[in-house]
Amino acid sequence: MTTAPGTTATDPGTTITAPRELISAPMFARLTRRVMADHGMDQTAAEQIMDQALAFLQACAFNPAAGLAPSPEVDKGWHAFILHTADYAEFCQRVAGRFIHHLPTEPGDQHTGGAAIHATVTAMRAARLPVDTALWPASADCDSKCHQCHSGCHDSPKAGVNLLPR
Repeated sequence: MTTAPGTTATDPGTTITAPRELISAPMFARLTRRVMADHGMDQTAAEQIMDQALAFLQACAFNPAAGLAPSPEVDKGWHAFILHTADYAEFCQRVAGRFIHHLPTEPGDQHTGGAAIHATVTAMRAARLPVDTALWPASADCDSKCHQCHSGCHDSPKAGVNLLPR
């Protein structure tokens, strides 16, 4: 069963064949263009990143206490979506029933990077979400230029945290 933009998909028994179906086609196009512009990549690469960012967010919805983390490439798609705050908040509420917080580690914080990414890929596969292995490296070591993000971004491990007004 595929979930359309107007429905919720918080049951991991729901199969998402194309994560882009979680949002409208115009929104997917806007996010793809943002990734292309911000990271100087072609449309195909940006679409792959957005597909995997949406699959990652779906995995976060299915595993609210897991503290899942995106790969550095997938994080680019998550960042693009967050910039569209109203659309992102609506998506989170509809798909996860809560706001999926973006929590970067602070400079100097230790983060399990590769282990968190491995857990994320495992969670995605368990939920029957597509995994583009080219975008999920075995480990995600931050380079010296990484000060707040990429291999350190993760969903809040605090289950049930919801800052959206009801």
